[in-house]
Amino acid sequence: MPSYRFEAADAAGKLDRGLVDADSPRAARAQLRGRGLTPLSVEEVDGRSGKAGGGRGWFGARMSDAELAWATRQLASLLEARLPIDAALTATAEQAERKHTAEVMTAVRADVRAGHRLADALAARPRDFPDIYRALVAAGEESGDLAQVMDKLAGYIEERNALRTKVLTAFIYPAVVTVVSIGIVIFLLGYVVPQVVSAFSQARQELPLLTRVMLQLSEFVRSWGWLVALLAAAAMAGWRMMLRNAATRLAWHARVLRLPLAGRFVLGLDAARFASTLAILTGSGVPLLRSLDAARQTLGNDRLRAAIDDATARVREGVGLAPALQAQKLFPPLLVHLTASGEKTGTLPELLDRAAQTLSREVERRAMALTALLEPLMILVMGGVVLLIVLAVLMPIIEINQLVR
Repeated sequence: MPSYRFEAADAAGKLDRGLVDADSPRAARAQLRGRGLTPLSVEEVDGRSGKAGGGRGWFGARMSDAELAWATRQLASLLEARLPIDAALTATAEQAERKHTAEVMTAVRADVRAGHRLADALAARPRDFPDIYRALVAAGEESGDLAQVMDKLAGYIEERNALRTKVLTAFIYPAVVTVVSIGIVIFLLGYVVPQVVSAFSQARQELPLLTRVMLQLSEFVRSWGWLVALLAAAAMAGWRMMLRNAATRLAWHARVLRLPLAGRFVLGLDAARFASTLAILTGSGVPLLRSLDAARQTLGNDRLRAAIDDATARVREGVGLAPALQAQKLFPPLLVHLTASGEKTGTLPELLDRAAQTLSREVERRAMALTALLEPLMILVMGGVVLLIVLAVLMPIIEINQLVR
């Protein structure tokens, strides 16, 4: 069903803007009149991207994780202050810095005013509000404690964003150094080496082996460097196309988990995300099976998703969560043991949250350890390559000086 961006006036003449879902512009205007509004303008947009006239795809507008965390925290604070959900959504829309965020909140408010539950209004915009978000909001509405659930949800999103930022920050410096190093080596081989060494070509003396090798590499970079870059880009694009196949992606993700360093890092990151999600869902009163399904959506590794599917099937048959996870032989022992303790003592959400915090700290430690290894390794490699290039330039000079003597 298409969406329409509207501008309308109420009985008091106050302007109201937002989005409305309808089969046609006429149906959209009729829907607005049913709300007691006088439509001034109705323009078709893409409900997923927010752009007029279509614009579906990867580049459509959507709320970022930071904006979602801010909006959730804002709603939680306003609801704790006993404001009605309508007023809380209005204040959040008015304070939003980005136009898309304001439009989304205004559209959600319009649906709530029309009598829809907040979870249903969010479900109409899955691009902006993920499954776990909507599941928690629905649980909060059912329990009657939406403010507390929104507060937990805001904390969950903020912690997830903080962990992602720490991990990305840890790998930014090695990535920048790698790119700069490759650029410097290409510049030296493609421009500096031939310019310097060509001065010795008139000496009619055989150049050292290292110098000849560097000249061959320089000629290759100058003649075929563009082709190598093109082939590398094509290989990357082909690899991404291959990963669109479910079986290929599953096999690759399973192999990633078996890698010596990266595998444990990926497992720890996904396990921490899974435990944190499951903790907040079960702690908010969401049934365990539904919580497992929502938590599975947060995993980025298909092999782990398949393991959660199997564990969910075992739980549905009456097996405990800890034995179901242990049977997969994939998840960290810490998560399995704390889950078992939580099931025995009736404190599953608390111990899952503790497991998530411990696994998050372990992921941070591993990220720092990996970058501590990568940085000196890249410096040594870069220094070795530059040393070889310098020797390739200096060795002919040294031989000429010996001949002059």
